[in-house]
Amino acid sequence: MEKLLLLWQSTGLANFTWGQALMIGVGGLLIYLAIAKKFEPLLLLPIGFGAILCNTPVAGIGGPDGMVGMIYHVGIETGIFPLLIFMGVGALTDFGALIARPSTLLLGAAAQFGIFATLLGALALNLIPGFDFSMADAASIAIIGGADGPTAIFLASRLSPDLLGAIAVAAYSYMALVPLIQPPIMRALTSESERQVKMEQLRHVSKLERILFPFAVLVLCVTLLPSAAPLMGMLMFGNLLRESGVVDRLSRAAQNEIINVVTIMLGLAVGSKLSAEMFLNVQTLGILLLGALAFCIGTATGVIMGKIMCKVTGGKVNPLIGAAGVSAVPMAARVVNKVGLESDHHNFLLMHAMGPNVAGVIGSAVAAGILLALVGGG
Repeated sequence: MEKLLLLWQSTGLANFTWGQALMIGVGGLLIYLAIAKKFEPLLLLPIGFGAILCNTPVAGIGGPDGMVGMIYHVGIETGIFPLLIFMGVGALTDFGALIARPSTLLLGAAAQFGIFATLLGALALNLIPGFDFSMADAASIAIIGGADGPTAIFLASRLSPDLLGAIAVAAYSYMALVPLIQPPIMRALTSESERQVKMEQLRHVSKLERILFPFAVLVLCVTLLPSAAPLMGMLMFGNLLRESGVVDRLSRAAQNEIINVVTIMLGLAVGSKLSAEMFLNVQTLGILLLGALAFCIGTATGVIMGKIMCKVTGGKVNPLIGAAGVSAVPMAARVVNKVGLESDHHNFLLMHAMGPNVAGVIGSAVAAGILLALVGGG
């Protein structure tokens, strides 16, 4: 009987808590959204499976000595995984639209306003009983508004590792919901005539300009904001691999094998932070609500800046492209193109929207660097 009792006590049934069961259900929901709804499947599927693994009782897979826990320590705590993903993003990104129209940097910058507005909102939540966000926590939550998963993970791992799971899930969930969240905001802030504005074809960007661009951005970053250099440096290194034209094998590796392997490891590691004791609390609900607010504000301020540029240029800029200033590449640009086509079936805005879209990637990295310098001591 003693042996049978010991065997029973070693089973999952005897050790399950309601919180673990609920979080396994959350992991299953993320996997469902990834497979059935195709919401950011590359991240939500491994995150969901990681959540199931780390909430398995007795096994300790998500603990410091478990496989997923060790992956988290090696890749997330050190910041290596987000940086490698940024290298892959740089190799995948064509900055030609931004180089051809540098003024779209303003749209990318305006869309980051949601980050700093949400920082204040997170601190204001402390007035409500049950919330206790530090300045570091507020900064980590606010970066969700940049709609850049790797940046959110990088900053949260440095400032608020205990909130990493909720922040990562919120960031990638809202990125997946771009086609649902952004269009109503874009239509509400623009008139029919503004949505019909046709933009001139972008000028040709030479190979020399494309090669010099990563160096120019990196020099500015190192000179003005060194705390953003890890993110910006890897982004620009990946882009240089792409544009140099002499290391195709390395460029393809950064775009495919490296980013794919790291994405799997990153998803599992983030899932390890979705344990019941860390996720099931009122602060998680606050993070989800603040993330949505940040994303909506970023979209709105990008469109408002687009309207200002439309007025200043005498109607040469379609305000819709401001919504692409959030760095959900290239989904935000595709949404802009879709909304533009609804008003005029011959008005293709995709390439014009890619300018502020890639500017948003740079803007979110800059915002993360600013927050890291101010809150984390650089």
